[in-house]
Amino acid sequence: MEEPTKIGIIICDRYRRCAGGKCFRSLRNRDGAFSRYQNTEVEVVGYTTCEGCPGGNIEYAVDEMQKNKATVIHFATGLIVGYPPCPHIRYFRDFITSKYAIEVVYGTHPIPQKYLLMHNKLGTWDSSDWQEIIQPTLVDEKTRLSYD
Repeated sequence: MEEPTKIGIIICDRYRRCAGGKCFRSLRNRDGAFSRYQNTEVEVVGYTTCEGCPGGNIEYAVDEMQKNKATVIHFATGLIVGYPPCPHIRYFRDFITSKYAIEVVYGTHPIPQKYLLMHNKLGTWDSSDWQEIIQPTLVDEKTRLSYD
């Protein structure tokens, strides 16, 4: 039997009380950024916050997750859809990939429809950088609505 892919999830500290319902549902359903695991068993080996701006827990959390054999770190969709989205998200990815040589994936659950509509109205994600960031969590409207 093949070993499961071990992942860690880092959420925005604004959502520190989040129980992870949308993230875990999307992992179970293989929606959003978790669609990459369609035919793969996945084990979550860490779930924590960044500890608030400017992300003081990023260094320590990933170190702990890697000790638990994480091979992929997911930045929760809350880092992308918050108002404003995380201003440090690219830096966090660059830091983690440079220091730990571990893959970082933007997002977990699909972007809810209400957030897509508002960020489109605000022009938040108009740049090519943000288009790359939101790509793993863009899905069809029916699925987006189910995450509202």
